[in-house]
Amino acid sequence: MLQQMKSMARPYGALFALALSVAVVARIGLAVMDVSGTLAYDYISASGVPILDVICSILTGSAFVAFLFAAALTLSVSTAGVALYGFLCWRGDAGAAQPGTAFLWGWATALVSIVCLLVVASGILSAVQVASMSSKLPGMALIVLGVIVFAAFIGTLLGAASMVVCACIKRARVRGRGLGRTLVVAALGCGLVVMVLTVGTFASINTANIQMGVVGAWFAADIVVNVALMLGAAVIAKKA
Repeated sequence: MLQQMKSMARPYGALFALALSVAVVARIGLAVMDVSGTLAYDYISASGVPILDVICSILTGSAFVAFLFAAALTLSVSTAGVALYGFLCWRGDAGAAQPGTAFLWGWATALVSIVCLLVVASGILSAVQVASMSSKLPGMALIVLGVIVFAAFIGTLLGAASMVVCACIKRARVRGRGLGRTLVVAALGCGLVVMVLTVGTFASINTANIQMGVVGAWFAADIVVNVALMLGAAVIAKKA
């Protein structure tokens, strides 16, 4: 048993290192948000509080926990999509390690994860809570547009992550070792870039008065950078 555990230690060590890398990058982002005032600590009764605080104020404890599950499901589907694409790349499937397929499957994964979120969320809120939340949200057309833009943002992000994983796999295969180390370095490097964009995007949304031009500019920057990461990873994978 001990020998078997030792043989599995390196893959699990790489997994734990990846998780800690993401946690460190996220903690840095939260520190930046705290210093910049993006994180809100106001009471709901205070005036001029960020819109997300107002919306979330209608949630009960059980609804909040249910939303945590819905968010976890969404993140799990997204992460599994990237891992699956990496596995297909490692297996050498036709079409893997191509930016086109990475983008399309990333977008498909994003749409499915959002659908899963909506399915779970539809059973969380009561009619009274939905009515209360609707009164604080913009019109339906703007909400639909926001979902489409958000799906494009997440889709390109997942596509970029998939291509980065493929590039790491191909480089490790050429070297014959070091996949875990390569993934950790990629997670830190790309994660810092994504963290900066995420902080800016969240700050543009979590305000008392949302300026759609600013929000749109941040989402556009997110998508452009995601596509750039995806194409850059594709070049690295091709050269490996």
